[in-house]
Amino acid sequence: MDKKEQAICDCEVIHEDVVRRVRGAMPEGKDFYDLSNLYKMFADQTRVRVLWALSREDMCVCDLAVLLGMTKSAISHQLKSLRLSNLVKYDKQGKVVYYSLADSHVKDIFEKGFEHIREK
Repeated sequence: MDKKEQAICDCEVIHEDVVRRVRGAMPEGKDFYDLSNLYKMFADQTRVRVLWALSREDMCVCDLAVLLGMTKSAISHQLKSLRLSNLVKYDKQGKVVYYSLADSHVKDIFEKGFEHIREK
């Protein structure tokens, strides 16, 4: 038997107790929508690289641009998307604006993602 055959359920049994428990615990549709939008932010390599850098150190747009070999405009565009998704925040100190991760949850999501892709 190959793996494809093992993955197919070939029955008509409905486990009503399981369905009822899962349905009772299922979040609202808006929560799924919001979560899928959150994960979309991780679907762009530039944004992921920005998040990785900010998980190590608070940085300004100029520093991120040099680090990632991109224009300040391109970095600012990505930071705006990340800020609107509540993944990063900023602190203006004089003329310099420093960006950081919005909270520890962002770092946790990021680190868990790396942990998962490195499993073999």
